[in-house]
Amino acid sequence: MIGQVVLVFLIVFILNLIPAFAPPTWMVFSFIGFAYPQINVVVLALVGAVAATLGRVTLAKLAQVIVRGRLLSRRSKESIDAIKERLQQRRKLTFGVFLIYAFSPLPSNYLFIAYGLTAMELALIAVPFFIGRSVSYSFWGVTSSVIGRRINGALHGHPLSYLSAYFVVTQIALLYGVYLFTRVDWRYVLDEKKFRWLPRNAHDSSNSRGL
Repeated sequence: MIGQVVLVFLIVFILNLIPAFAPPTWMVFSFIGFAYPQINVVVLALVGAVAATLGRVTLAKLAQVIVRGRLLSRRSKESIDAIKERLQQRRKLTFGVFLIYAFSPLPSNYLFIAYGLTAMELALIAVPFFIGRSVSYSFWGVTSSVIGRRINGALHGHPLSYLSAYFVVTQIALLYGVYLFTRVDWRYVLDEKKFRWLPRNAHDSSNSRGL
C-alpha cells in the first residue's frame, strides 16, 4: 500500500506541475478505482489532493519567479498588481470562488499560473484547492467503476485520444489566454470600468524585452 501511495503521489504531483498538455488528474483516480476496486480510494484521493496542491503551488511559484520576475515588463506587473489589490480586499470572496472552482473537473493549471503572476500569498488559493480536490478526487474514485468503463470504451483503439485536436486547440487557446491576461490594462479596467490593452512601450526602462 505504501508503494502505491508513493506512486500515486509522484504521478499526481508531476501532472499538476506540468503547465500545459497534461491529462486531467481525475482520470488517475477513475482508473485506480476501476482497475483496483479493493484499494481504499478515499485515502489515495487525500494523498492525491496533497500532491496536486503541492504541484499547483509549485507551478504558481515558478510562474511568479520566472514569468513575472524575468519576462514581464514593469507596466505589466503594475497592471496585474491592480488585480492583486482587489483580491486582497475581498479575501473571503476569493477563497469561496477558488473553492467552488476546485470542486469542478475543470483544468486549474492556467488559474494557478495567472495567480502566480499576481505574487499573492499562495495559501489563499492552496487551501480551497486542497479541500475541493479532496472531495472531487474521492468522488471520481468511488464512482470509477462506471466512469472507468466509459473511459475504457472511449479510449479503445485510441490510447492517446486525450491529445485529440480538440484537446490541443483548447490547451493552446488557454496558453494564449494567459498571455492576453498579461496584456490587459487591469488598473484601467477596474477603475474606469472600460477595457483597454496595455500600450506597447519600446522604451520600458524596467524590462525592454518583457511581455
